[in-house]
Amino acid sequence: MGRRRQSVTIKHVAADAGVSLQTVSRVINNEPNVRPAMKERVQASIDKLGYVPSIAAQRMSGSRSYLILAINDRDMTIADWRAREGRDWVDQMLLGGMLTCAKHGYRMLIELVDTHSDHVERELGAAIAALQPDGVILTPPHSENPQITGLLAKRQIPFARIGTTEKGPGIALTMGDKFNAQLATDHLIELGHERIGFIAGPEEFSLSDRRMNGWIEAMDNAGFAHDGLAQRGDFGFETGMEAARKLLDLPDRPTAIIASSDQMALATLELARKRGLDVPRDLSLVSFDNSPIARFTQPPLTAVDQPISDTISRAVELLIRSRDEAPPADVISVHGELVVRGSTARARARGAD
Repeated sequence: MGRRRQSVTIKHVAADAGVSLQTVSRVINNEPNVRPAMKERVQASIDKLGYVPSIAAQRMSGSRSYLILAINDRDMTIADWRAREGRDWVDQMLLGGMLTCAKHGYRMLIELVDTHSDHVERELGAAIAALQPDGVILTPPHSENPQITGLLAKRQIPFARIGTTEKGPGIALTMGDKFNAQLATDHLIELGHERIGFIAGPEEFSLSDRRMNGWIEAMDNAGFAHDGLAQRGDFGFETGMEAARKLLDLPDRPTAIIASSDQMALATLELARKRGLDVPRDLSLVSFDNSPIARFTQPPLTAVDQPISDTISRAVELLIRSRDEAPPADVISVHGELVVRGSTARARARGAD
């Protein structure tokens, strides 16, 4: 009877090929200076025995683990998964990260860490000790947590900080938050809207203010007032509803609103319906994220498509290259695009029925 596949180890491959464990490890890790004939010989044994390289085997060379670790906020991620409301941040993150890792012979794993925990360094330290990643990707709000960035810098582990422009160690990347908000605002201005409200995200995310600043700059460039037209939420439905209520309660209510997340846009859409406002005839609405649910509302939401996959892909590329070259000193911005759907239309003339 043949050997069970799961019992095959690197030692069996080495014995079959008649080479050392180190030679097998160098072939598995695609290290340089391995003679083609030797590589073919080892690969033939791997194929014959059905050997699947383990992480431990890949680390035998002592040079790298071929792992990129992505760290996401525990509470937010679990809340999103349990709500099953169509958010696809993690999906898009894994799409860009896993495909790019695979292209370079790497693997990507995700760990959930509580930003607000007093034991954040212990949690992250345990993950790093167990996995020994070659690089780490931090998503908001971890990317601006000095405990986390300080720990990684101290241990000299290359890392990328997503969604931040703050100076500090690591590679900083943003998804063009200011640019994207300007794009959304300019679209509404081109449609003739002058009273454009904005629902920002929470202050703990620096990207919230960058988006609001993009809206302010576009309004200033057009010569339109914006005082009293901004509210904040926490990216969720309930706070989005409260923010939309404040905007629509204004004596001179906005004719268009930009919401900084799909959930806050959904809340605005729901409130507009309850008040008998037709979207987009009475109120144009633009969302951020462009998660799957944005396509299936009535009307479908015009939305800023956040380049999550492309940004994580770029981060992986830079982390892998950081072994051989200095990381970029400047913040890298990967811009999104505006997907125009049925929730935006030309502004109605004042006093029109």
